Amino acid sequence: MGDRIAEFDEVLLTNDTWFGPVRPYGAVFDRMGERSVHFWGMTDHAREEPNPFTGKGVLPYHLQSFWIAVRREMFLSEEWARYWRELAEMPDYFDAVLKHEAVFTEVFAGHGFVHDVAYPSAEIGTKNASLYRAEALLDAGCPVLKRRPFMQWPPYLDHHAVVGRWTLQKAEELGYPVELFWQHAARTIPPKDLNTDAGALEVLPDIDLSYDPERPLRTVVIAHIFYVEMTDEMLDHADTLPGEYDLVVTTPDAERAEEIRAIIDARTGGHRAVEVRVLPSNDGRDQSAFLIACRDVLLSGEYELVVKIHSKKTPQDGYNVGRHFKEQQFENLLGGSGYTANLVALFQREPGLGMVFPPMIHIGYPTLGRGWSVNKPGAEKLAADLGIHVPLDDVSPLAPFGSMYVARPEALRLLVEHEWRYEQFGGAEAYRDGGTAHILERLPAYAAGELGYHVRTVATTEYVSISHTAMEYKLDEMAVTTPGYAYEQIELLRRAGFVGSGSAADFARMYMRINFPGTGARIRTLLSSDTLTGKVARSGRRQIARVRGLLRRGRRDAAE
Repeated sequence: MGDRIAEFDEVLLTNDTWFGPVRPYGAVFDRMGERSVHFWGMTDHAREEPNPFTGKGVLPYHLQSFWIAVRREMFLSEEWARYWRELAEMPDYFDAVLKHEAVFTEVFAGHGFVHDVAYPSAEIGTKNASLYRAEALLDAGCPVLKRRPFMQWPPYLDHHAVVGRWTLQKAEELGYPVELFWQHAARTIPPKDLNTDAGALEVLPDIDLSYDPERPLRTVVIAHIFYVEMTDEMLDHADTLPGEYDLVVTTPDAERAEEIRAIIDARTGGHRAVEVRVLPSNDGRDQSAFLIACRDVLLSGEYELVVKIHSKKTPQDGYNVGRHFKEQQFENLLGGSGYTANLVALFQREPGLGMVFPPMIHIGYPTLGRGWSVNKPGAEKLAADLGIHVPLDDVSPLAPFGSMYVARPEALRLLVEHEWRYEQFGGAEAYRDGGTAHILERLPAYAAGELGYHVRTVATTEYVSISHTAMEYKLDEMAVTTPGYAYEQIELLRRAGFVGSGSAADFARMYMRINFPGTGARIRTLLSSDTLTGKVARSGRRQIARVRGLLRRGRRDAAE
């Protein structure tokens, strides 16, 4: 603005880390306008020792920088000009907090400028009301809602019992259009973090409580059927959809197609138009069938909802595991007429809802902690190729494991518009982790988020009864030897790193990573260097390897 700043009585410094107005601004501006101060903030943060960002020193009391109003006497002062002139570079979030936000209030108070805060955290009984007591702030009249309660590391929020779902409900009750929140959050927050922080799992009842028959959604069911004997079972589930639907079946060969048509003809279900398509290739299975063989359907603009299902058996994992996985998919998507009506009603209620799918499968599978498996590098590359910039989750993706979901076709556009080829999926041997199909299975939520569509997970009450008890018991057993709250246990285990096979060498590496972080990297750098120390160390390692080899041969000779 240059010299034009002198034309104003008050300048508001703000950023993009909040939502609002949740309540009108007028009351707070009127109230703070009557106070004889040089600068004021919307919220504040109490003094903390040690500094939680550095683990040492002091985090001073400060006004939070997302909203600071400054008056003429201060912003026209030499102290003001010098502060900004000498401000250090801030390449990341922590720099911005430590080099600016945490010191701004103290610096200008030290120069004699008087400050105040509209909603003091101390009056709400916490050190940081915008994070820990957001609902109380809204009740007190605060017109803004911070982004942090919906993007903070979930185990940390769990420790403080911050429930983002309740905060959003409060904002909605006060008249805030939460679809604006979801649109922004879907694009900028890793989906699994958001799903957890916002409590975006919907446990739906078996009785229809919310579907509006006056606003039906044009629906197509796309079913990939390899196991013909599952056709009736799949269509029984599809028939739980409220109202009629179009049906498109894909299958690998003409013989299966003929059998499937006969089964469909013998039924009196809720489908309208029916089409059975024979695929030129089964490479990629249900993924290629959906994205290639049904691309025209998905891009036609005729449908508001698409239901993607396939004949899932998973025989290679044994009967019980395969049965549970199949039931986990079909029951949580199409679990009965009342349940499915409530699921479709979610799309009626939320125009920004892009897709729903069952929660992460964990019974019978070691997915917890390794949901990406070896697919993350491929997912990063494919996301970049498709123009998906939504941050990928760290440990596991928010994904439709099992590759079944209900979605708006528009939310899938980035995946569908891409012109896939069957050869990109490889043959039967390529349908595994690291292959195109398994990478694509993990990307729908991120593709939807890029277009501003949010995602929810959905489950029946029965499934939650089964899943929650199993999950609770597993976590209880895993935590028994590690002290602290869950977030402290996780931080310790992540610092320790991969356990490996639990050998002495593995535990030695874990000990070094916990107590002497960075030592391993320094040693590797030293060993790879051309210095005398590096050459001597490498020579020593070779001698030790030779001795070990001789000892092993000696033991084999003795055994013979």
